[in-house]
Amino acid sequence: MLKQLLICVLLAISFIGFAQEDEEKETPKERWTKTGNISLLFSQAVFNAEWQGGGVSNFSGNFKGDYDFNYLKGKISWDNKILAEYGITKIESEKNTKKTNDRLAFTSILGKQIKESLWSYSIFLYFKTQFDSGYEETDREVNVNGEIITITDRTKNSKFLSPAYLQFGPGLLWKKSKNLKVNISPIAIRLIFVDGQFTDPNDPRNRLDDDMEYFGVAANKTLRFEFGASVSGYAKFDIMPNVSMENLLNLYSDYLSDPLNVNIDYTMNLNLSVNNWIIVNLTFQAIYEDNAIQGFQIREALGIGVTYGF
Repeated sequence: MLKQLLICVLLAISFIGFAQEDEEKETPKERWTKTGNISLLFSQAVFNAEWQGGGVSNFSGNFKGDYDFNYLKGKISWDNKILAEYGITKIESEKNTKKTNDRLAFTSILGKQIKESLWSYSIFLYFKTQFDSGYEETDREVNVNGEIITITDRTKNSKFLSPAYLQFGPGLLWKKSKNLKVNISPIAIRLIFVDGQFTDPNDPRNRLDDDMEYFGVAANKTLRFEFGASVSGYAKFDIMPNVSMENLLNLYSDYLSDPLNVNIDYTMNLNLSVNNWIIVNLTFQAIYEDNAIQGFQIREALGIGVTYGF
């Protein structure tokens, strides 16, 4: 609990720091603005049979796309963002290709400015899931004609829309610029959707834990209802020419079940643009979702590839 609170405080301080440093001046225009970016990152290592230094041939690729479409008219603003990521890796010595990244998220915030301030009344919607199935691999040893061999079993533990998260509710939006905003919703609903096969005790494919739950959804159910508070933030700034940092933060507390246990989803994207086509990207993501696992889920990815903006 103390670790969660400390992390929340540190993230809040970081966003405050961004706010103090962000000096961008914008001239609002009443119109739709649409921007997007697609990037493909690759890495590869190949060793021939005579190589004595050790190593296994492997290949990995990662796709990332984001698209923003925002609308402004008078005191009304409507900000929308789609984020899609998918990555795979293939190791020569292993039979199966493995996912290294899988994410689909959509954020929408509708706001009405309060007088001439940076604050707006808002309604937000946040949805996230994954594209592809996820698997858990376990090894077991079997005796075959007196020889002990290891067999790896793959068990599906997630798939498209299982789990899927949907959050929405009214609140207040603080927006200094398109690159710096925080939305606070003290009355937010969160729905967690899962496939019935994972919660059916009679289905051998179920993934129920010791509490007879799957991502917090009870046995024989496909939906979990939560009512609580949500805080989301977005901050993007330039560290130096051609180097930018993007930060996305989502916090949620369920009033109905341990409200001090805050769910955290933080992503940092560090981009270095070599030119208009070549980019180096570092992604760090930390998730705390005790309905999934008692601990932090950490993801880090570094790659170089091609990018296209539109």
